Amino acid sequence: MYTRTAAPGAGARSYAQVGLQSGVMSASPHQLITLLFDGAKTAIAMARHHMAQKEIAAKGQAISKAINIIDNGLKASLDAEAGGPAGAELVANLSALYDYINQRLMQANLRNDPALLDEAERLLENIGSAWREIDPQKLQSMPEASNDHAAPRFSAGA
Repeated sequence: MYTRTAAPGAGARSYAQVGLQSGVMSASPHQLITLLFDGAKTAIAMARHHMAQKEIAAKGQAISKAINIIDNGLKASLDAEAGGPAGAELVANLSALYDYINQRLMQANLRNDPALLDEAERLLENIGSAWREIDPQKLQSMPEASNDHAAPRFSAGA
């Protein structure tokens, strides 16, 4: 029924993959962005590990994954039309910040500099923690958010 030639841990990895896919399928747009921040952070941590182990190819792959998450996930989800002129300005600033983070990641890869990985991770964590603070479910559970005039309606992303 099951093959004995499967790599050790393959079943656990498959199970984890199914769990991740299920989580993504049931996540709200806000939660999906949170998952992107978490994924970028994990990729940077892996890059740091591979850098310390002098595993050049794996380090490059991890950094490429982080850059891909930032460009094709976080940056692509920005909506310049949400929030009017103030929203457009915020989106422009976030887009520029994401570009800067990606530049730092590329430089970290070229220079094998963990300090640049630290800087990129710190910047992403600052944005990610702010994103987590504006969780619509969290805001709905606050007593003052129950008043219609007290709950601000603004979206800079998904």
